[in-house]
Order: sequence, then C-alpha cells, then structure tokens
Amino acid sequence: MVTKEFFSKNSFIAIAVYLFKWISIAGVLSLLIGSVSAFFLISLDWVTQLQTTYTWLLYLLPFGGALISFLYKKVGKNAIRGNNLVIEQANGNEENIPLRLVPLTLFGTLTTHLLGGSAGREGTAVQMGGALAEAIGKLIRLTKSDRKIIVICGISGGFSAVFGTPIAGTVFGLEVLALGLIRHEALLPSFFSAYFANLVTKSYGVTHAVYEMEAAPDASATLLVKLIAAGIAFGLIGLIFSRSIVLIKKYYAKWMPNPTVRTFIGGCVILIFVWVIGRAYLGLNLPLLAQAFTGDSGPYDFLGKLIFTVFTLGTGYQGGEVTPLFVIGATLGSSLAVLLHLPISFLAGLGFIGVFSGATNTPIACFIMGIELFGSENAVYLFLICVISYLCSGNSSIYASQKVGIEKGSLFLED
Repeated sequence: MVTKEFFSKNSFIAIAVYLFKWISIAGVLSLLIGSVSAFFLISLDWVTQLQTTYTWLLYLLPFGGALISFLYKKVGKNAIRGNNLVIEQANGNEENIPLRLVPLTLFGTLTTHLLGGSAGREGTAVQMGGALAEAIGKLIRLTKSDRKIIVICGISGGFSAVFGTPIAGTVFGLEVLALGLIRHEALLPSFFSAYFANLVTKSYGVTHAVYEMEAAPDASATLLVKLIAAGIAFGLIGLIFSRSIVLIKKYYAKWMPNPTVRTFIGGCVILIFVWVIGRAYLGLNLPLLAQAFTGDSGPYDFLGKLIFTVFTLGTGYQGGEVTPLFVIGATLGSSLAVLLHLPISFLAGLGFIGVFSGATNTPIACFIMGIELFGSENAVYLFLICVISYLCSGNSSIYASQKVGIEKGSLFLED
C-alpha cells in the first residue's frame, strides 16, 4: 500500500520555483531571439530579392567571401566555429560563446545570400540564439548546469523562430547535442524558449512557406518496400552531404591555409560552376523547393543543389545547412517518385524530412517537424523515413561537435 504523498510540500515549492525561474528566463531570452530572428528573416528576403534583381552581384561573391573570412579571422576568434561552438557549450564545455558572434554570423550570412552563395538560415539563428543565451546566463550568474540548459534554450529558440516549428525546435535543441541521447532535464525550458521565440517572430509579421503533401497510397507490402528503398537513398545522400563538407574543408585548409584566400578561391570555383551549370542552385532556392512538390523540378536538381552548397559552406561562407537539405531532399524525393510510381508531393515531403534526418542525426525532431509542416495524415510514413534515413547515414553529421552517445552499429549487436 502506498503511504507517501505524491508530492511533499518541499517538492511542490521546488517545482513552482523551477517553473517560475525558467518561464521568466525563457521569456526574456525568447524576446531577444525572436526579435533578431525576425530582423534576420526580413533582411534575408530583402537581400535575396536584390540578388535576383541585380544578377551582377554574383561576380562579387569571391570578394564578399574574402571579407567574411577576414572579419572572422581578425575579430571573430573562436566564433569561427559557429554551430559547433554552441553545441560544445551546450554539452558542458566552459569556453565562452562571444556576443560578437551575433553581428558576425548575421553579416556573413546576409552577405553570402546577397552575392548568391548556396546556404541556409538555421545555422545563423542557432548561433545567434546560443550567443544571446550565453550573455543572459552570465548576466544573471547561472550555475554551470543551468548554463548548459540556457544554451540549449538558445538553440531551440533560434531553430523554432526560423522555421515556425516550436515542438520540433524543442526536440532539436535536445537531440542535436549527442547521437542517441536526449537531455530531458532541459525539456521544459527548451519548450518555453521555442514556443515564445516563434510567437515573437510571428508578431513582426514574419510568415513561413507552406507546402502541400498529398496522402499516401493504400498501405501494402509493395509500398513499404518502396519507402524503405527511398529512406535508404535519403540517408545516403545525407551522409554524402555531411562528409563532402568535411572533405572540402580539409582539402582547402591543407592547400590554402589562409582562410581569406581560401574563401576567395571558393567563390571563384562557384562562379565556374555557374558558368558550366547555370544559376539554378544559388541562394536559398525556395522556388526550386516549391517546384519539387509540383513535379516541376529536374531529375538531377538534388545533385546540383548538393554540389553548390557543399562548396559554398565548405570553403568558408556563412549560413546554415538545413534549408539546402530540405531542397535536396524534396527534389530527390520528387525524382524518386517517378521511378517508384508514387505520388510526387508525397515522396517530396518525405524527402524534405528524410535527408534532414540523415544529415543531422535528429530523427525525432525531424519526424515532429514533418507533422508540424505537413499534418499528421502521413505520420506513420514520416516516422518510417526518418528512422530508416537516420540508420543509413552513419555516425557523423553536419555538426562536427555532435557527440556520439550510442553508435548506430551498436544498436544491432548482441550483448
């Protein structure tokens, strides 16, 4: 027979204090993250329009890249590590996330997009969120354990604000730190930050694109086999993407130790790609993403976007990886839909989420994001694709500082 109370008086008080503390901290942090994210997204739309209107800006890409690398080398110091620096601190490292990371990553990403570089936006928001979280943590003198939590809140808030997915943002901030592990002690603070940051960003009039994903065909063994094959393809492309960036960084660093020269040459290489292939894969490529859902993208667009993005980010330009992963995944899914005789927008939606899952090792966050973006009608298949892609993408990810808590291969080994 149970004789103890569910909660003692002291436990109830401790929970109440915990809630008040983290709701207050998350509220202040989210106001800052949501505001700077809104400024970033509005500015990003503006520079993208400028790049589209004034196409000659592309020829300044090498010079813009050199300027970005010069500024990071001159004043950035450890800020050059970007997302990896934020992840390391959320994992307990005691190195400082400098507040100068906010203007540096903001300027670097906007310059990259203004001049036509193929990059994303989540990396900028996550870095700004992490730097702002660190500053607030220092200001209010948080303990070491609470400092890790507030940096996680910064990651979740930045991700949520950029994509308008608060629940996925919550889980992403917890899941991205270590492969196979989730930090449950930060669950509630992370949710408050993601939820509030999204509300603040929306209050500035920022909207997010909506993509329609049609219902799946009738369930059958044939459908299951086709989706497993597609999931494997998504995972392998995620693996190729993440490893390609690492290899390009190593190669350029070996032959061009000066980062300013490295980024200048990288910009020249992208100009050569444009001369050979065309301008179709520059910038965010949101129009190409929309075309994937209507079946109007080309069969090899996923490969073109992958090449442009890994050379942009691998040579030192600033920006995120996630939006390019969405484009790569959706266009790959659209191409596979023709081969597998599946509805195009259905497989494009699965590819959108699947390649992201494989490249980041965050299957739960990606699954939830799929539901937030596309609804729950295809939840079973979204989950299947995220898991298959995750298992087939290796232990590395686009985030070099992501710890390996449990290696994927060990999941299938007997004790």
